[in-house]
Amino acid sequence: MKQICSPIHDPNCPWHRRARHAVGHSLRIRLVLVFMALAVTVAVTFMGGVQKAVSVGWREAARPLLMDYVDRLAAEIGSPPSIERAQAIANRLPLTLRIDGPQIHWASHPDQQNPDWVSDKVRQEDRWTGDENGHSLLRRTTADGHHIEFGLNALSWDKRPRIAWGTLTVLLLLTALAYVYVRHLLRPLDDIRQGAQRFGNGNFAQPIPVRHAHRPDELGQLAETINTMGDDIHQMLEAKRALLLAMSHELRSPLTRARLNTELLPETTDVQPQRLALMRDLGEMAGLITDLLESERLAGRHAALHREPTDVTELAREVVADLCSRHAGAADIALHVAPDLPSVRLDRSRLRLLLRNLLDNSLRHSESGAFPPELHLRLADEGRVLELEVRDHGRGVPPEHLPHLAQAFYRPDTARQRATGGVGLGLYLCRLVAQAHDGQLHMRNAEPGLSVTVRLPVVE
Repeated sequence: MKQICSPIHDPNCPWHRRARHAVGHSLRIRLVLVFMALAVTVAVTFMGGVQKAVSVGWREAARPLLMDYVDRLAAEIGSPPSIERAQAIANRLPLTLRIDGPQIHWASHPDQQNPDWVSDKVRQEDRWTGDENGHSLLRRTTADGHHIEFGLNALSWDKRPRIAWGTLTVLLLLTALAYVYVRHLLRPLDDIRQGAQRFGNGNFAQPIPVRHAHRPDELGQLAETINTMGDDIHQMLEAKRALLLAMSHELRSPLTRARLNTELLPETTDVQPQRLALMRDLGEMAGLITDLLESERLAGRHAALHREPTDVTELAREVVADLCSRHAGAADIALHVAPDLPSVRLDRSRLRLLLRNLLDNSLRHSESGAFPPELHLRLADEGRVLELEVRDHGRGVPPEHLPHLAQAFYRPDTARQRATGGVGLGLYLCRLVAQAHDGQLHMRNAEPGLSVTVRLPVVE
């Protein structure tokens, strides 16, 4: 299948494709083209109409004057025609003369062809060069039978190309000035687009700048409206976060009392199964509240990290050992560590949370009898990035669910039921931990299984 290039990101894309994309997606270019088309249309229409109106009236007014002038020139040449006087007229005026007759065949400019306005066809059809009787206004016959034809000297129009190029240069200059002015007018659109992207990423600290805030135009009013909307959204998010934190803190106390009361129940045979089930449910609720509090701390604009030199290999072994008490298959996790992996300045507790959630997720979805989960620790990009990859050998995830797995409370029901998928905060917390370290989290289907890679920049 032929790959279609992207006009935005591919510099090797053909110029005509990039130009078509620019015209189709640039409001500035389209406005300038509309202005140019409108200017050309108005100019052509106006000039054509004026020329037609003037020419119709001018022909009728200039016909008797032209006839009288041509008669005077013909009389000056005389009969029989005098070549000296004809040459003097040609030198004095921007005219061409041609004399044909029984005795004289002479042309003032033999290197020039007869102009169109003195051709036989034009003489018969054009009202300007011919009259009702078919006699040309620019042709006279002397008494001795010589024909004198007058015409405009074509060399006098040599300046027309320079005028045309000058006109084209002025038009291009005006077009460039129009583009610069339109770009200046629409520059607030770039600020609005960047501001909308910041608001979409959760950054409400920097509002969209408003040009001429004391007297804003339509774009300035749009920027002010979007800033107001951003402030409202920010206040709603802060109110939601404050409410969630308050509820989580308030729920901890009754959960602690409920757990204490459950532990005080008698350990009899009749009560023991209900007691264990209640303890397990209370533990899950306490873990959920802890994850919620941690997610809100990490989602804040100023996520506090306690960076310290961390032996990632040793930390990974500790997490695997902790998981062995809850998952029987944790002892089989395959740990692959790159040689000479140095200590890295990271938040140890947050990295422990990330590794625990990733490994716990892989253990939940590993198929029985398949290969155990794998944990890879290595350096990438010439030692500037620490990569942690966790892979299971389960069924994987349908491709349409991959972009949403790291969202809060998202569970693809068709692939991972609540009994095995938790509440949907594990991968969300992993993404927040990676972002708090200025890193990234990537997921892909490894076929079989799911592979999750975390890239963290190495801080000296």
